[in-house]
Amino acid sequence: MKAVILAAGEGTRLRPLTDNYPKCMVMFQGKPIINHIIDTFNFCGINDVIVVTGYKYEILEEHLKGYQIRFIHNKDYETTNMVYSLFCAEEEMNDDLVISYADIVFTPKVLKLLILNTDKFVVTIDEQWRELWESRMDNPLNDAETMKIDDSGFIIEIGKQPRSYDEIEGQYIGLFKISKSIVKKVRRFYHSLSNSVCNDKGDFQNMYMTSFIQLVIERLMSVNAQIIQRGWLEFDTIDDFEKMKNHKLD
Repeated sequence: MKAVILAAGEGTRLRPLTDNYPKCMVMFQGKPIINHIIDTFNFCGINDVIVVTGYKYEILEEHLKGYQIRFIHNKDYETTNMVYSLFCAEEEMNDDLVISYADIVFTPKVLKLLILNTDKFVVTIDEQWRELWESRMDNPLNDAETMKIDDSGFIIEIGKQPRSYDEIEGQYIGLFKISKSIVKKVRRFYHSLSNSVCNDKGDFQNMYMTSFIQLVIERLMSVNAQIIQRGWLEFDTIDDFEKMKNHKLD
C-alpha cells in the first residue's frame, strides 16, 4: 500500500505563516502538519510515501530529507487543483493507494478504519462534522458541502452547495483510498474527462476532488463512505490554528 500526500498548495489564507514555507509545514502542537501525517502513515504500517509538491517545494524536500519519501513536483501548482496534483503522481498509481490532503491531521484510528475497509473506492466521512465547523466559523452551512449516503453506506452526492443541514450527513475530510484492482480503471476514467464535464472555475485542471468523486459515482462505480466520529482537524486559515492549537484529537 502507498500513501500519496497532496502538498502543492500555496495556502494564501494562512499568510503570513506561508510567506516563506509551504502550507503543510505550518506548526501544530510542536511539529509541522506534514510530519504528523507521515508519522501516522508510518505508525499504521504505510512506509511507501509519495509527496506531490508545488509551492516552495525546495524547502519542503529539504525539510523531509530524513524520511524515506519520493517527491513528484506539480510545476503548474499555481493554476491547478487537487485532482491535477493527484494525477501528477500517476506513475505511482500501481498499488493500493491512500490519498491525503496536506492540511489535515488525523489519528491512527481514523487511518486504520480506512485501511481495513475492503471496498474498492472509499472516502472518509465525519458524521460529527458540525461541532468542528461551528468552532471554526459563524455560519457552517456556508462552508459545508452536501453529503448524501444511501442505506448501504454508499455515497450518492458529495461536494455541492447545501440548502439545509438535512442535505449533510457528514463531511469529507480529505482522506480516501483507491484499491489496486481499480487503479487502472480510475486512471482511464480521469483521462476520458474534459472541460465539458467540469464546472469548477470552467477549467478541467482546476477540478475539485469532490467533483471528481461525484463523477466517479455517476459514471464509473460506487464509492463507499467510511464513517468516523471526529479524530481529525483541518487547517485552512489563521483562525483555525488559533482556535485549535491546543485541541486534542479524539
